[in-house]
Amino acid sequence: MTRLDRRTLLTGAGASLALACCGRSRAGGAPPPPAAHGRAGRLIAAARAQIGVTVRYDAAYTVLRYPGGDVPRERGTCTDVVIRAYRDAFGLDLQALVHADMAKAFAAYPHAWGLAHADANIDHRRVPNLRTWFARHQAALPVPVGAGAGGWQPGDIFTSLIGGHGTHIGLVSDRIGRRGPLIIHNIGAGTREEDALFDWPLTGRYRWALT
Repeated sequence: MTRLDRRTLLTGAGASLALACCGRSRAGGAPPPPAAHGRAGRLIAAARAQIGVTVRYDAAYTVLRYPGGDVPRERGTCTDVVIRAYRDAFGLDLQALVHADMAKAFAAYPHAWGLAHADANIDHRRVPNLRTWFARHQAALPVPVGAGAGGWQPGDIFTSLIGGHGTHIGLVSDRIGRRGPLIIHNIGAGTREEDALFDWPLTGRYRWALT
């Protein structure tokens, strides 16, 4: 989740994306990722099933039940795409997992929101906290660099930096666009599958619970 105004961001980002999709070939001719099977396929299918269901971006603080809490499915943030996909595909509850880890190791997590303790309503819905949790649980991988930025696999989690300070997260699809693998994410108008992996500076890559 980010404090950036996503509606304002989407206006500019959408125009850039349209130009990019029509005017560039897949970066460097990088080989496509393999088709998703097994757990990666299940994760992608669970994320893709959110398209047309989650149709709004809504980052409002919401009191959630615990564990298994969620805002109504028609709305959510970028983090909710990932959280829902893991719950639906594998029954893995990032709300409970992140909260438990933050409760015992709060100092290891970012303190950008002025909190003095873990909050199960919101902590798992913040990108910096998810990045920290994935890194602490040996899910971090190098971000591919160089020509083509190959190496991304279906089911990989990416994080990006938007506008210099807005954080973003989503899942790498098993479908290929003109510039590389598509991503499944919510950047302002609900869950979508788009050719947008390289639209913003990449800050992280993670692979969790796929083996």
